[in-house]
Formats: sequence, C-alpha cells, structure tokens
Amino acid sequence: IDLLGLSLLEVILAGRDCLVAGDSCSSDETCSPRLRTLRQCVAGNGSMKLGPGARSQCANAVSALLSSPLHGCQCKRGMKKEKNCLSIYWSLHQSIIHGLNLVESYPYETVQRNYDYVRLASITADSDVGMTTVNRCLDAAKACNVDDLCQKLRTEYVSVCIKPTAKSGLCNLPKCNKALRKFFDRVPADYTHELLFCPCTDTACAERRRQTIVPSCSYESAAKPNCLTQMRICKADYVCRSRLAQFQYDCAPSEVSASGCQQGNYGACLLAYTGLIGSTITPNYVDNSTSNVAPWCSCATSGSQRGECDEFLGYFTNNICLRKCHKTNINDKRLKKQIKKNDYLSIYLSIYLSIYLSIYLSIYLSIYLSIYLSIHPSIHPSIHPSIHPSIHPSIHPSIHLFSVQCLYIFFCFVLSFM
Repeated sequence: IDLLGLSLLEVILAGRDCLVAGDSCSSDETCSPRLRTLRQCVAGNGSMKLGPGARSQCANAVSALLSSPLHGCQCKRGMKKEKNCLSIYWSLHQSIIHGLNLVESYPYETVQRNYDYVRLASITADSDVGMTTVNRCLDAAKACNVDDLCQKLRTEYVSVCIKPTAKSGLCNLPKCNKALRKFFDRVPADYTHELLFCPCTDTACAERRRQTIVPSCSYESAAKPNCLTQMRICKADYVCRSRLAQFQYDCAPSEVSASGCQQGNYGACLLAYTGLIGSTITPNYVDNSTSNVAPWCSCATSGSQRGECDEFLGYFTNNICLRKCHKTNINDKRLKKQIKKNDYLSIYLSIYLSIYLSIYLSIYLSIYLSIYLSIHPSIHPSIHPSIHPSIHPSIHPSIHLFSVQCLYIFFCFVLSFM
C-alpha cells in the first residue's frame, strides 16, 4: 500500500512539473502540434503582431492546451533546467495574458505561509546587550560561516564578483549574477535573510549589510539606466520575468490590509525579494535605513512614460508591504530573543524567591513555635501525644517544619514553570 501511495504521489507531483508536462505534450499526437503552434505565436512578442487568421489559430491552440497538463504546471526556483521549465510555462501564460500583466500569475510553487526563517538562536543568543553595541550583520556572517553550504556558496559568489576580467579589468557580471542566484536559491532563508535583512543603527553595520551582494559588480554601474529599459530587458528573460512576477504578486501592497500586503505572507514576500538579486533589476540598500531599497535605475528620462516608470520603481521605494516585511523580520527576531531572555529571568527569579521565602518562613515558624510552645507547654506532643495522634512523640517539631519548607519550595518551582 505504501508503494502504491508513493507512486500516486509521484504521478501527482510530476503532473505539476512543466518539464514533465511539456514532455508529455510533445509525445502526444494531439497536443504536440498545438504546442508548436503556440510557440510560434509567442515568438516575436506574441500573436498581437500577427494577422487575423494567425490570431485565430493562436486562440484555438491556447483553448485546447488549457485542458492539457500544461495548464497549472509550475517550476521550482533554482531547479535544474529552470529556464527550460519556465519557457514552457510562459509559452501558455504569455499568450493568455497578452499584455504581460505579471502580477496576475507566476510559475513558481507557492511558499508555505508563516515560513520560519529565524533559527539562529545559538549564534545570536550572545547579542542580547542592545542594538547600539552589537553588529548583527557580523553575527549573521559568523552564522553563515558555521554552515558548510552557506559558507561555500558565499565564498564562491564573493570571489567571482570581486575578480576582474583580463580584458576590461572589470568584474564578470553574468558570472557574478549567476553565483548570487545560486546562493540565494540554494542556501536556506534562515541564513540568507540574516545576512540581507540584519538591522543596523551605525554606519559600519549598514555598510557591511550593503556590501552583502558585492554591489560594485552586481548592482552599481557608471550611470543609472532608465528603469523601464531595465524592466523590458528583464521581461525578455524567462528567469528574470518569473522572479519579477513573483515579487509583484507576493509583495503587492494593500492599504486596507493590516499586514500591508495583499497576500498577507511576509515570508513569501522576502523570498520573492531575494529572488530578484542577480537579475537585471537587482535591488539593494540605498542608505543606512533598513527598508530603503531600490534597483540601480532612474525614471529621469522616461518622458511620457514617467507614470509607468514611477509605478515600477515605487514597488521598491514606496511599498508598504515590503517595508513592513523588513520591520517584521527584525522585530520577530528581537521578540524571540526577548522571550528567551525573559524565560531565563523568570527561572532565576523563581529560584531566588523560593530560597528567600523558605528561609523567611523557616525563621518565622521557628520563632512562632518557640513562643507558642513556651506559652502552652501542655500542647507539646511529647507531653500529651493523645492531643495530636498524627504526630509521633519521637518526632521533633523541627522535622515537620522542614517538611513544610520542602513542600513550599516544590510548589514554587511548579508554579514558576506553569
């Protein structure tokens, strides 16, 4: 039964993989010619440039393929043959949406809600002394060096991005971007988010954070290009187009939502943001603030398209969802550390109070019993055991006092952990 269940699971998962769905369609006599027609429609920026007859054929091909495994298939970010997988996805979806409204859809598997990306308590536990005396970005770098994968891929992209080429003396931007994408796609978000979103209040920390992606190679250039030009270059590339679509969807702002995000998923937004690093529109910090980020581009020369350009740039510079994601990521880490600190304080306080109160109770009861027995000697069990049959004459009252103290301490410990 287990083998059967596993086989069914593999079939279900394979049906959602665009590479598998594409192979299945290509081997099918009915699906294959429709897929070829669709790819011809997509080539040359879609069927909008074709004549009425060709547009009708494209529409028929799309309608037929909507009932095939191609519709609903997805890709994994950073997977092998990612570009091939994405080309299959966009062959269908680019024809459906025509205007390339990327916010409508993106090809990657959705991120699980409430993704826990802070597991570095062992590294950051020593940094409880305050933000002004601790370089959290330095702590994040130390944490990355402890993890083999993080340390390896971080060293790899840094060495590639700072190495000048023999001809120009500049870095190899394509190789640098590829190494950056590999790092952010394969290293767990626990480490990448610590490096990229570490909070800073001083210049040294902020500069370390800004230098995380080696901006001299991956981000900056001699002059800022126009943002619309960068966006068009991005949309012409399947990987960049997909990353932008994911970012615009998962980080879509909302003024009416309490979270500030239409999707209400901060973890998904931060992952989508990191997916843009190593692309044509790589974002980075523009100053020492935690939430002021933007790609290296400008809208100064946009002319009549200034509104469209400002809207694109505003997704980074004036996005309430992205801004709250940065702050929530920081506050979440501070809160977890504060809770851990408060737990220790509660334990110490409980122990201190238990010892202090037990000593106080011991002294008080000893004095009270001494005075009481001196006034009423007839009550002492050694003289009249019949009065207190539960107390044996051979047992001294101090032993009962010790028992009371032990019970009191026990109940104090129980209450402290409730």
